[in-house]
Amino acid sequence: MDKISSEDFDKNSAGINIEGYSETGFWEKTLKYAKVIGLESMRKVLQLYYALESEFCTAKHKAIIYGALAYLVSPFDIIPDLTPFLGYTDDMAIIASALYAVAVLIDDEVIAKTETKLKSFFG
Repeated sequence: MDKISSEDFDKNSAGINIEGYSETGFWEKTLKYAKVIGLESMRKVLQLYYALESEFCTAKHKAIIYGALAYLVSPFDIIPDLTPFLGYTDDMAIIASALYAVAVLIDDEVIAKTETKLKSFFG
């Protein structure tokens, strides 16, 4: 599938314990959210995910990315996802902030992998 192992996703090298999350669970929830949050928001989520594969991804970068992705798939939100019109705004604000913080990792390879995965989600 992808290069990031379930073990890496469950407990990353930055020391952030995101127990209860798995790569399989991440992909299942991400596919579900893709239809709701739309193409551009999903692009940001996937860019974060694939940035983890960068050889330049530091422990600080990983902490930021894992934290943002864990928040996205977490059932606990500042603004509940079921809230009409506002449900995913907190999630997307965190994703956008994380992407800004790790923008240096978004290279052509990350973009290519993101676009390939987007095609599988949206056709």
